[in-house]
Parts: sequence; structure tokens; C-alpha cells
Amino acid sequence: MNNMLKTLKDYGINSDNRVYIIAEIGINHNGNFELAKKLIESAKKAGADAVKFQTYSAEKRAPKESPIFGILKKCELSFEDFKRLKSYAEQINIDFFSTPFDDESLDYLESLDCNMYKIASFDVTNLKFLSKLSGTGKTLIMSVGMADLEEVKTAYQILNTGNNKVVILHCISAYPTEEENANLAAIFSLKENFDCLIGQSDHTNDIFVPFCAAAAGAQVIEKHYKISADMECPDGPVSITEEQMTELVGKVRRLEKIWGHGRVELTPAQKDILVYRKISSL
Repeated sequence: MNNMLKTLKDYGINSDNRVYIIAEIGINHNGNFELAKKLIESAKKAGADAVKFQTYSAEKRAPKESPIFGILKKCELSFEDFKRLKSYAEQINIDFFSTPFDDESLDYLESLDCNMYKIASFDVTNLKFLSKLSGTGKTLIMSVGMADLEEVKTAYQILNTGNNKVVILHCISAYPTEEENANLAAIFSLKENFDCLIGQSDHTNDIFVPFCAAAAGAQVIEKHYKISADMECPDGPVSITEEQMTELVGKVRRLEKIWGHGRVELTPAQKDILVYRKISSL
């Protein structure tokens, strides 16, 4: 297993950091454009590298009789809203991207020249859609909740055809996820099986698990986001606040500094103590 960290820029992520932290706004804006802007501003203040939304037509995403259709419809933003939000994110210097849930949404995001796309766990087995995403040549970040290893391999093979900017996120599709169900050891399994960036999409309601994921070598961390604890939003139970995001970013940046280069050798910090080493032959 290769435990050395990869370079984010090699995967189309314009960051000098070792870990890329995404504030998943998703549909927490409640369909309110001004609230969406405030969430972007808050995520920037907290130190996140990127904000991520969900772009969809409610009618194409879920049947009208589905219990979640009403929520999705209420939280649906217009295509024009995404254009304005992307412009605002660029204005305050935070990366913007989204999860497209249908062909039309992907085509529109392409017209905005988005640099990255997120693939929801629900689409790991949607092979035709994966093929279309691969054809964009953009950075593709795929969560793999609910999928087994063979399904992930099939999806990766499609995404990686003519596109070497693939990121796989370990994910548990339980909302919220209890810490004891986080299965962070899967990060090591993904590193063993895929030569790409590996990260984690977290659905616990705290920052401990995503921090541990970063310590385990996850280089992309996605965390659902809200501004404050009293903010009412669809993904509130799995979202962290601006205060928590600030703390998570600080801890991860500290981790980056102590990670080191990974080589087993005499480092400059040890040179003064070298004189005390005992050397003998058999």
C-alpha cells in the first residue's frame, strides 16, 4: 500500500494544501438564493477550500409521490442562481462546484465552465451518466456509499477512461452516521485498490471522524455545512457549523505541518543526538 500523499494539483485541484476541505452546502440553503450566498461567505470565513451545491430538477431526481420530493422541490435553485453563485464564490476566492443529478444539469454546469463535479453515491451504478461525466475531462469526485468494491472498480474504470483526475471518497450513506459505523479502515482498502486521490465524505455530526480520516491519509474531506447550530435546514443533523468548520480546518492544517515526507532516515532534528548512538558488528 502506498501511504505517501499525492499532489492535489495533479488531479486538477488548484491548491497547495495536502488536504482539500469541502463545505457541502448541498440544499441547506432551503431554496433561498440570499441564504446560499451567506453560506458561501461563511464557509470562506471558516477556511474551507470549496463550497459544493446540488444541481437538479426535482421532477427528474425523485418521483412526485416520493416522501423527499417536496423537500427537493422547495430547495431547488434555478440554473441562473447557480451562475450567480459561482460568480460570487469566484469574487471572494473560494472554489465552487456542484453535484449534477441529470444530463440537463450537467450540461448547464458545463456551460458555466465548472472545474469539478461531485458524483453522489446514488450514481455509482449509473454507468451511462458516469460515462458522460468522464467525457467532460474535469476533476470527478465520487462518493461510494452503499457500493461494494467491485461496483467501485467498475465505476472507476469508466471515469478513468481518458480522464486521470478521479477522486474516490469513502462514504457511509447513513444520515447521521454514528462514529462506530464510520469504517475508516476502508480508506486503506481504497488506497490499496485505486491509484487516485482518496478522501472521505462524512455524515457524522461532529468533526472528530473527518479529522481522523485526514490522519489516515484522506486528502479530500467533504462535510455538510450550516452557519450556526440553530439554522433550520434539510441536512442539519449531519452538518457542522462555521465554528466547527473553523476548528476542523485548523486541526487539518496543523496535521499537514506534522505529516512530514515519510522517508525513514536521519532527519535534521535528530542530528545533535547522533553522537549517542551505539554501533557494533556481530
